Amino acid sequence: MGVRTRIAAIAALALTGSALVAGQAQAGGSHGTLTPVITGLDSPRGVALHGGTIIYSVGDGSVYAKYGSRTRLLGKVGEGFAPAIDTNIWGTTYALTGGGGPGESLPPGAATLYRLRPGKSPVKVAEIGKYQVKDPDPYDLENVPTDSNPFGVAALKDGTVLVADAGGNDLLRVWPNGTIKTVARLKPRVVTVPPGLPTGPEAPPSPPAGSRIPAEAVTTSVTVGSDGYWYVGELRGFPATPGTSQIWRIKPGSVGAVCDPVKPWKGNCTRYADGYTSIMDLAGGPKGTLAVVELSKASWLAAETGGSTVGSLFLQYPGKYHKAGVKRELAAGKLILPGGTAVSRAGDVYVSSPLFGPGTIYKVKH
Repeated sequence: MGVRTRIAAIAALALTGSALVAGQAQAGGSHGTLTPVITGLDSPRGVALHGGTIIYSVGDGSVYAKYGSRTRLLGKVGEGFAPAIDTNIWGTTYALTGGGGPGESLPPGAATLYRLRPGKSPVKVAEIGKYQVKDPDPYDLENVPTDSNPFGVAALKDGTVLVADAGGNDLLRVWPNGTIKTVARLKPRVVTVPPGLPTGPEAPPSPPAGSRIPAEAVTTSVTVGSDGYWYVGELRGFPATPGTSQIWRIKPGSVGAVCDPVKPWKGNCTRYADGYTSIMDLAGGPKGTLAVVELSKASWLAAETGGSTVGSLFLQYPGKYHKAGVKRELAAGKLILPGGTAVSRAGDVYVSSPLFGPGTIYKVKH
């Protein structure tokens, strides 16, 4: 059975609800106020910060930088879905294009990491899809072990770049010369089939509610924490059981680590947090905090099949013994299909919403 999300299929659902998005997103309240900082965007996703500059990506593949009243184009990569982006401490921005669904051939420019140069063409750093053909997923459940859908990116201080691949269910490290190494692989997790899964001729075959089945990790996001460790978030494959997305903590410099939900505290990849649903993005903040974006509180599958498109933004605080402590939701109930987040050195949190249709970059009061 299919176990990876088909995120692009949410587009039609999101576009039909675009009027609802604008109405809900402006609200304030006790759980945090959303202040629009960049408006009138088409399907915004990636958000990154460098000093007082906000870098963001939109649905036609363009990446922009805004400082005060000035906005400039940093580059354009791909079309149809906003790339993941990140900017390193030196001000260099990277953009990452995704792949297709399981088993689909990759079009030119897909599944590729680029370095952006304002006023010049983007530089291709590495083709992630080609690497995954030679580095198949040993824990694949779909019989497509060489699938690649790069989805999350984090630029490191040394010039290398981390890539979370939602097709390969792994974390990669890319060097400026194009060399790639597999940092960690995320193993599937056995989950309980939730009630209310879609039925019908176009729906995937589903075991009865309450059954226990394996579901893939769907590695969507990566960030660097203030402790220097690398943090990776999961979406959770079919049946997208709510509350089964984990955040993993990986020792910097690791190669070939395994993130195992059966043995979650063994080795160089250990489980940091649990209980999330359909994680889309992570951002490291000061004093060990992480900003965590959930695409939909009900799960990506619920959103894709006509259910709630209300997503979530959390601040996850550190606990003891390298595990997460308490988490606090920001702007509860006010974000529709949020796509990306960033945290400034001062702790200011930014989020993009919605992932498809007319959208905005918000600053979140907390």
